[in-house]
Amino acid sequence: MALSIRETAIPGLLVIDLPVHGDPRGWFKENWQREKMLALGLPDFAPVQHNMSHNVDVGVTRGFHAEPWDKMVSVASGRVFGAWVDLRDGETFGRLVTVEIGPGTSVFVPRGVGNAYQSLEKHTTYSYLVNGHWSEVARDRYTFVNLADETIACPWPIPLSESIRSDADLGHPSLAAVTPVPRPRTVIVGAGGQLGRALGALWSGAELLTRTDLDVADRSSVEAFDFDNVGIIIDAAAWTAVDAAETPEGSKECWAANVTGVGHLVEVARRHRATLVLVSSDYVFNGEIEEHSEDEPFSPLGVYGASKAAGDALVQTWNRHYVVRTSWVVGDGRNFVRTMMDLAERGISPSVVDDQVGRLTFAEDLARAIQHLVTTQAPFGTYNVTNAGPPQSWRDIAADIFAHVGAAGTVTGVSTEEYGHGKNLAPRPRNSVLNLAKATAAGVELPDAGQRLCRYVAGLSAPAEPSGNEG
Repeated sequence: MALSIRETAIPGLLVIDLPVHGDPRGWFKENWQREKMLALGLPDFAPVQHNMSHNVDVGVTRGFHAEPWDKMVSVASGRVFGAWVDLRDGETFGRLVTVEIGPGTSVFVPRGVGNAYQSLEKHTTYSYLVNGHWSEVARDRYTFVNLADETIACPWPIPLSESIRSDADLGHPSLAAVTPVPRPRTVIVGAGGQLGRALGALWSGAELLTRTDLDVADRSSVEAFDFDNVGIIIDAAAWTAVDAAETPEGSKECWAANVTGVGHLVEVARRHRATLVLVSSDYVFNGEIEEHSEDEPFSPLGVYGASKAAGDALVQTWNRHYVVRTSWVVGDGRNFVRTMMDLAERGISPSVVDDQVGRLTFAEDLARAIQHLVTTQAPFGTYNVTNAGPPQSWRDIAADIFAHVGAAGTVTGVSTEEYGHGKNLAPRPRNSVLNLAKATAAGVELPDAGQRLCRYVAGLSAPAEPSGNEG
């Protein structure tokens, strides 16, 4: 028999068929083989503790226990009747799956699924790998349900009246009295920024954290935050003051937020086995080629770009990651489009750089792209995400804005050198166009930037709705 993995009626509960090699001396099996099992779809659950429970008699029955960790169960000797009840909040709450386990079978049990078994042979040794250390504190987060619950109606091969159970198991509550195990939490760091606000409006139930709630650059702040049962961390916070980053003090703050802070989140994600999403930037490239792909080597021109490249590299050390690389973000807050609209309304004709080319990215569309990648479980890695359409210079975009608002002024194009004369500006990539093929192949919808600009400007130009207190 070849190693194989089977799904069950409980999402995430997997049955693993193990090859057992026997001869007159006995048998041998690979009870845990990370490389082979991951290739077949087993989660990389990173076990940290191996426990064994020896059962002297037939009919020893233990459970149902849902501990705050994942586990992989099997037997070292004998046979058991295994039973699992989904105790997680959701449509499958209360669903039962049963499997007889001998040497050739193991079962992966995700966090929140109640685990129980009944020994079918004398001197059965039950084995389980877990990815959390047992402690009295951890025990406070267990969820239990009674082995004899009539709603679950588990078909125990040995009647419970004839079984051997602990006093604790006898006293566990009925399913009706169980508080479902909460779904994994999603936290959005940097919820006060343009992207953070768009993510918060889109992601129902997410915890929205500003710097007041969590300062990722401060290790004590990170260690004080409760990351238990956090399944997704989205880092939408960053130091984006590109020019200020070139100053001695600004470079320290930029590096603290974009590198030290990211490093802290990588540690947290690894410890809690959470998916980490980092929003990156076109500034990791020098802009010397027409279009940047995800696998292009880093070539930042300034401190900000170097800090974002370092943050990307840190995140890539944790396998459960998405680096979402973007450019020229426009959302609810200060941005280029609002600045140009203000100039147009004031009758000012600006000079705007015409030799830096890229695409706008609207925060709502970027937020939807991130949600799509995470919820569809797209392959982990780096994805370029901007709005689609033909690349434009900043001058082209400004001219479009003036046209949309019907401004009488004109927009004059100038070179980067002309615009920067006498100013302390950080170097910027001349070409910020990102190749979008990978994101598109993953099913991410990328609306045309020109159409989205028209809608954005129209929304800001529309008169405010009168309140009920007026008139």
